[in-house]
Amino acid sequence: MNFELQPLNFPSDNKRPFVIAGPCSAETEEQVMTTAHQLAEKGCHMFRGGVWKPRTKPGGFEGQGEKALPWMARVKQETGMLTATEVATPHHVELALKYGIDILWVGARTSANPFAVQELADSLRGVDVPVLVKNPVSPDLELWIGALQRIHAAGIRRLGAIHRGFSSVDQKLYRNTPLWHIPIELHRRIPNLPVVCDPSHIGGRRDLIAPLCQQAMDMGFDGLIVESHCNPDEAWSDAKQQVTPDVLDFIIDRLVVRDNVEMTESLASMRKQIDDMDDHLMDLLTKRMRVSREIAIYKKEHNMGVVQTARYSEILDKRGAQGSMCGMSASFVRRVYEAIHEESVRQQMEIINK
Repeated sequence: MNFELQPLNFPSDNKRPFVIAGPCSAETEEQVMTTAHQLAEKGCHMFRGGVWKPRTKPGGFEGQGEKALPWMARVKQETGMLTATEVATPHHVELALKYGIDILWVGARTSANPFAVQELADSLRGVDVPVLVKNPVSPDLELWIGALQRIHAAGIRRLGAIHRGFSSVDQKLYRNTPLWHIPIELHRRIPNLPVVCDPSHIGGRRDLIAPLCQQAMDMGFDGLIVESHCNPDEAWSDAKQQVTPDVLDFIIDRLVVRDNVEMTESLASMRKQIDDMDDHLMDLLTKRMRVSREIAIYKKEHNMGVVQTARYSEILDKRGAQGSMCGMSASFVRRVYEAIHEESVRQQMEIINK
C-alpha cells in the first residue's frame, strides 16, 4: 500500500526515541504547567494533554475543554515544547488549531467510526499539521487502515499511527491486549508510516510501562506517547497508568534502542535457512492436504460426515503437548493446527459437495 507521506520531524535526541508525554487530562493550569516544566527539565520535547475527555460512563471528569487550550499555549511559550491533544469533532479541530496546538491525534473510539473520521478529515482539508491515528478499540486492521486513508485523502501528509492495544472481555494482565502482530502487519502494509506505542493505555498500570516501552523499541516502533503527571495518585482520570516525569525519565534513559542496520552476511545466511525450511514446510502442508482430499473421497463414498470431533480433539491435545516438549507454547501449536484443520475441512467440503 503506497501512502505519499512526509516525515513527522518530531524533535528527539540521538540516544532516545521521540516521546510525547504529559497528563491524561489537563486538569488545572497549575497542574499543566508544573508537569510541563518538570518534563522539559528532563529533556522532553513534546507535551500531551487531554482537553476533551469523554468517559465510558457519564458523571466523571470529562475535560476542561476550550478553557484548557490557553494553558497548552502557555506550555509552548514557556518551555518551547510542541503541544498535542486528542480531537474527536470538527469543532475540536477548529479550536485546537486556533490555539496553536502542534500535533493532533484521533482516539480509539473515534477511529472505530468511519462517519466521525470522515468529518474530522473534512475539517482538516487544507491544513498542514501532524495527525496520529490510534487503533480502533476492536482488533480490526482494515478499520484502522481505513481511518488512516480518510485522513490521508484529506491532504494530511504528516501522518502516523498510535498502537494503544485492543479491548477484550477476558481477564488479563493488560488493560488493552497488545496483539503486537496487528501493528506489525500495519507497518508491513504501509512501511513508511511511523508507528507510535502508547504503553499507558496498553498496560493500564504504572509497573507495566517500562517493559512495554522496551518491547516497543525491540519491535522497531518509531516513538512513544506516555501519560505523565506531576502527582499521578491525585489525577482526575486514569491515575493508575500515569507516572511522574522523574519516573518517565528513568524509564526512557534505560531503554535499549536497537540499531536498524543493513542485513549482514551472517543474518542473510540464517534467513536463507528459514526460507529453505519454509519451502519444506509448504511441501509438507501440500502433501498433508492431498491426504485430506483422499480422506474426503473415502468419506463421501461411505456417507460419513466431514468433521470427526473426537479425532480433531485428539490432534489438538497431542500436538499441543508435543509443542510444549519442543519449546513452543501449547496455545501456539493449537492455533496452527486449528488453521490447518479449517483449511482441511474447507477442501473436504468442496469434494463432498461436488
